[in-house]
Amino acid sequence: MSLEMWSAIGSVGALFVLGAAATAAFFQLRHMRTNNQLQAILSLRNDFQHERMQDAFTFVQTRLDASMADPAYRHELAKRGFVDARKHPEMEVCNWFDQAGMLVKSRFVDEDVFFEAYAKLVDYCWGKLSPVVAVLRRERGPTQYESFEYLAVRARLWRARHPNGTYPRATQRAALDDPWLEHDGTPTAPAAPATP
Repeated sequence: MSLEMWSAIGSVGALFVLGAAATAAFFQLRHMRTNNQLQAILSLRNDFQHERMQDAFTFVQTRLDASMADPAYRHELAKRGFVDARKHPEMEVCNWFDQAGMLVKSRFVDEDVFFEAYAKLVDYCWGKLSPVVAVLRRERGPTQYESFEYLAVRARLWRARHPNGTYPRATQRAALDDPWLEHDGTPTAPAAPATP
């Protein structure tokens, strides 16, 4: 075999090794991205389940409307500067959704994964908190909680694409027994969506 032939074989071999290394690197990066996404989702979930956060969500659900009816309460939100979350628990919720919105918007967290767990909650909370955001934006401008706003718009679009959830169509649903239905009567819509 000539030297040129050995050189060509060596080049093809090197090309094969480089191709295999590039393929391995691609799969390793994909695995790292999936792992990072999982860590982000778990971190959001842990923050969501924290007692302080659950208290803030309960406040938004049960007492925010009455608090927002008070001009002094709104004034504290409207003035520029730090808003004390101890006096305004709704800020904890706004901050959580804004952080989640940044992760979804930057594609650090997959939209479908996030919205399968939180789309109804995003819709509900944006409905309750958009007046708060409007008051905050009086002095702070339109960038205040823009990632929360983005999340709300994307959640609405996602829910329109999945009006009956994401249960696979080809999989039979499980039979559910509701032995109390006759006793309880027709159910009413829940005040807030179930949380994960």
